[in-house]
Amino acid sequence: MPRDSRYDILFESVKIGPVATKNRFYQVPHCNGMGHTYPKSIAATRGVKAQGGWSVISTEECEIHPTSDVSPYIEARLWDDEDMKRLQLSTDAIHKYDALAAIELVHQGHDGGNRYSRLPVMGVSDLVVHSYDPNQAYAMSKRDIADVRTMHRNAAIRARDCGFDIVYVYAGHDLSLPFHFLSPRHNQRTDEYGGSLENRVRFLKELLIDTKEAVGDQCGIAIRLAVDELLTSDGIVSSTEGREIVEMLAELPDLWDVNISDWSNDSQTSRFSEEGYQEKYTSFVKQMTSKPVVGVGRFTSPDTMVSQIKRGVLDLIGAARPSIADPYLPKKIEHGDLDDIRECIGCNICVSGDSTITPIRCTQNPTMGEEYRKQWHPEIIRPKSSNDGIFILGAGPAGLEAAMSLGRRGHSVTLVESSDQAGGRVLKESALPGLGAWKRVVDYRLGQISKLDNVNIHLESQLDADQVLEFSHELHFQHVAISTGAKWRNDGIGREHHRPIDHDKSIPVLSPDDIMGATFSAPDRVVIYDDDHYYMGSVIAEKMAKAGSKVTLVTPAHMVALWTQNTLEQERIEQRLFSLGITILCRHRIEKVENAEIIFNQINSSSIISMDADALVLVTSRAPNNDIYSALTTLCKSNESSNHNSTKLKTITRVGDCLAPSTIAAAVYHGHRFAQEFDTVLDIDVVPFKREYVEI
Repeated sequence: MPRDSRYDILFESVKIGPVATKNRFYQVPHCNGMGHTYPKSIAATRGVKAQGGWSVISTEECEIHPTSDVSPYIEARLWDDEDMKRLQLSTDAIHKYDALAAIELVHQGHDGGNRYSRLPVMGVSDLVVHSYDPNQAYAMSKRDIADVRTMHRNAAIRARDCGFDIVYVYAGHDLSLPFHFLSPRHNQRTDEYGGSLENRVRFLKELLIDTKEAVGDQCGIAIRLAVDELLTSDGIVSSTEGREIVEMLAELPDLWDVNISDWSNDSQTSRFSEEGYQEKYTSFVKQMTSKPVVGVGRFTSPDTMVSQIKRGVLDLIGAARPSIADPYLPKKIEHGDLDDIRECIGCNICVSGDSTITPIRCTQNPTMGEEYRKQWHPEIIRPKSSNDGIFILGAGPAGLEAAMSLGRRGHSVTLVESSDQAGGRVLKESALPGLGAWKRVVDYRLGQISKLDNVNIHLESQLDADQVLEFSHELHFQHVAISTGAKWRNDGIGREHHRPIDHDKSIPVLSPDDIMGATFSAPDRVVIYDDDHYYMGSVIAEKMAKAGSKVTLVTPAHMVALWTQNTLEQERIEQRLFSLGITILCRHRIEKVENAEIIFNQINSSSIISMDADALVLVTSRAPNNDIYSALTTLCKSNESSNHNSTKLKTITRVGDCLAPSTIAAAVYHGHRFAQEFDTVLDIDVVPFKREYVEI
């Protein structure tokens, strides 16, 4: 399909110093949980993005010296010449597809802990480190400042020599020395590097000049600056100091990469922000410099991208998360395949990889992070190696992904769903407050399946084991995949309770499934017990509060929605709940329900409290819906012993939450893995992916 002429502007070249892009799609720096530890894996990931049409592909933060060690977090490293070999794997992979490679050099200052290098931590002032490590940074001397400038210059030269086309000076996210020098709350110096804004800008300006002198003849020099910290005091504000910093340095770099700080502000989830949400903070930059400007805002719509450029907001469309969800987003726009774009849902599962020090993953794109390990590709999948057909029961995220991917391989697939709509848990959860974008998981897969003649979906088909076996026989399917999901428990079993809680039925007990049901009506007073610790407890609380309930949310954790620290949402969730008048009680464990009271104990002191309520909602764990699987396997064994060859199946497999309830991302991944590994024989003694080994 030819490209829509409205989007021609997105495919214009932009000059960045001595280099030029092939279009306006720019993958800004983002963490990936692979870094220096898995150089082949991250090179393969970046290569696929270059193949997908991104004109610039950037690294994550790249430590320039052992004094900038952020272990145990896995970032890029360019401490010495040995690291160049690993990084060149990425530049080679990027250049193979005529894209530019950018590197984000960083010295973390007091944001790093030097846990691996065990060197003293240096910072702009005498300050505690950002982690909870019991150590502090010492205030840098003039000699230290000169040394860091040398470190940065040497790293820039190494970056050029291993193939990078754009070199960053990083002053964003409250995560780097240059930003700490800029910040009045960090910079307590009284010399020429402290006090006035001009003095606080000095170090950043020196790094820009140093880098330009060292490699500016061959590399574009970019600055990444957080122009607003969204703080009430002591922070950089775009309308005042943020603007003044840009004005001071306007023509010095070859490219301005602008955003807001900290990371939780810069990478807000779709629950709390819309596409293009950073514009109000960063739009002034382009009016203050003749150099090109790149910015972000979880851009997925080409119309929004064109609008940003035509209105003079940006020159280059920056993306981290959208490039993860769809590495081929630029090519799909270029070729007019807009319906095939795998839009980012803004859930920040990708961010959780860095937070948990594990390789990156994505809800929408199950191949992310598996390009090297499993040789998976987001757009290309190996053809079938047998003519076997597959019967899939359950059209939730796992079932949809399995059906779509098996269909792309060429297999004949019948997908059966008991309800009147496909989508399973995603359909229900996307109707909850703030989670509307999550429906893209269903919409994308249904759109792709509609293009496959070999995949048929049957809705409103409630089947038992006998009927599944009968249909499989009639339709000549040799394999059955059960992806019937899971249901929320209402007995309290979870992390704190391995047995059902004592309950005399004096108070109604509900589960999230009840709240998401069509017949939900809000009780006057409700207690929510959250032992799940992800988003569900807080979203249910928000829904019930907005419906008029007086809500108390109780959790045994030390903070509400504990795991959402990994998706950068925890503070916003807590703020949202408080704004709705929801009472939060942490470190309390439910004991029992009796005589119309809910009894809790305080975990640290064992003191007892009781609460009155009209309903108790238990958000604890989910039980797999595996009854049909159990019945079907039993039936097949019975038939086998009776020699009923006509009803034999080759395989019966549980997929997604039906096997092991987890995140939507995990369900999609499992559905994809089932499709990829179907009709192959796996050796249990062989690791099912390629490993990267430390050289010895």
